[in-house]
Amino acid sequence: MNDLPELLSQLSTRLDALERRVAILEHAAPETAAPPAAPELKPAPAAAALPDAQAGGMFSVLGKAMLGIAGAYVLRAVADSTALPKLAVAALAFAYATMWLVWASRLQAGKWLASTIYAGTSALILAPMLWELTLRFRVMPPSMTAIALLAFVCTASALAWKHDLAPLFWVANLAGVAVALGLSIASRAMEPFIAVLLLMVLICEYAAVRSRELGVRSMVAIGADLSIWALIYVYISPQETRPEFPILSAAALLAPGFALLLISVASVIVRTVVSKRRITVFETVQIMIAFLLAACGLVAFGPAPSRSILGVACLMLSVASYAAAFLFFDGIPERRNYRVFVTWSAALFLAGCFLCLPPQGQTLCLGAAAVAATVLGVRLTRRALELHGMVYLLGAAKASGIANYVSHALVGALPAAPTWGMYLVAVCAVLCTSAIKPADGEPRTRQALHIAFAFLAASTATALLVHGLAGLLALGMHPGAHHLAFIRTFTICAAALALAFGGSHWERRDLTRIGYAALAFVAAKLVFEDLRLGHLEYIAAAIFLFAMTLIAVPRIAHGKKSAADGE
Repeated sequence: MNDLPELLSQLSTRLDALERRVAILEHAAPETAAPPAAPELKPAPAAAALPDAQAGGMFSVLGKAMLGIAGAYVLRAVADSTALPKLAVAALAFAYATMWLVWASRLQAGKWLASTIYAGTSALILAPMLWELTLRFRVMPPSMTAIALLAFVCTASALAWKHDLAPLFWVANLAGVAVALGLSIASRAMEPFIAVLLLMVLICEYAAVRSRELGVRSMVAIGADLSIWALIYVYISPQETRPEFPILSAAALLAPGFALLLISVASVIVRTVVSKRRITVFETVQIMIAFLLAACGLVAFGPAPSRSILGVACLMLSVASYAAAFLFFDGIPERRNYRVFVTWSAALFLAGCFLCLPPQGQTLCLGAAAVAATVLGVRLTRRALELHGMVYLLGAAKASGIANYVSHALVGALPAAPTWGMYLVAVCAVLCTSAIKPADGEPRTRQALHIAFAFLAASTATALLVHGLAGLLALGMHPGAHHLAFIRTFTICAAALALAFGGSHWERRDLTRIGYAALAFVAAKLVFEDLRLGHLEYIAAAIFLFAMTLIAVPRIAHGKKSAADGE
């Protein structure tokens, strides 16, 4: 014990010495890198941030959800009894479901699974209660049920936007779509639930415009489409076949389709024209579905001239779509908006012409549109307009009946005299073909378009010439089948020579290719028509014409090129 003070003094002296040495080392090498610290042992990610399903909390979440379902059954038992009025039970059920929604929105970030389960619990509490209070107990009219369902969806949407919870938005909207679709058919009161679905579509479109879309937009739109289609399907049948459904006015039947179309169009305009965003595939398809539903509703339930009204509306929408395409989307690098809008324009213009114009008016309007679109497409270098020119020209050909005329004029019995519409289509086809300016290195799609123009012009002109020559021959004699066969051979050979010359003179490969196609057609015609008729002198003349044309067409087609090579 007497040595203890001395030992403590020695220890103190040694500690002082060690401290001095450490201080000397630190000041002697201040820039020396410190030795790497030992790696800190962190908890494994699986133990640090496990989702509830893997960290044991999944059972707790499911247990709480089951307690919520048990509470719903308590409310169901109260509704069966006479302890409380049914409307009071309905109010309690709505408050109870809303409580679970609020609970789901107040969970910590990252607990998406628990949030989804609690939101699903809320939907499972409310949906069966609304169903039974509407259909079994009949204490809530369909309109009140629709209001309660809309309030539930709006509450969930507000909470989801505030806390950025996509699962909450998904569950509430999917439950709303399912309940609205089911009750619209089961309750036989379709209007209020269609209104709910339309308002849900409006909410989703507003969210998309504000860049807050949470992924359920397409499902809600599909639900609205199905509900409106079901409305048209049910009410298009006679009244005696649907006695349980109430009688609705024409305005009530037309309103849902046009409301959906208005919402879709407004959303697309805001997103593409105002916000400069690219139109999506869903928006492209949905706006077409909405238009078809509105059009079907107008034709089925509209006034007597509804077909003409729809045609005029299509023409007006076509003009508006063309204007939007060229004013807002023509100069931007992203071309999808431009292509979608011009495609809509062409389809609407065709539909409008066929719906509100007589056949002669269709031929005149579509023929003029074909020439205008082709000329503008060439001058403005817009391939879409050239394609529209071909589409309009084909529409004019259908309206005039020239396709059937050409097929009979070149093969089979000679048709009746052509109408002025057929001459108009032939002139328009020639004008469109002459307006095109092919160039080397063009894509094959554009080459095919040019060939289609040239083929339509050549075939219509040849058919009209065959009919004219046959008419001249009929002035002096009664032409037989062998006479008509020779006239056809002569005319098609002449057309092949003219096409070859035009292709060589104007450097138009499309005309040259049509000329070679005419030769192939004459060869098949000799076998199946001329040789079959059995008049040897006309067969010999036809073969002679074909042989001479077969020799001359390649020389004419390559004549200019050979002359240039010789120089």
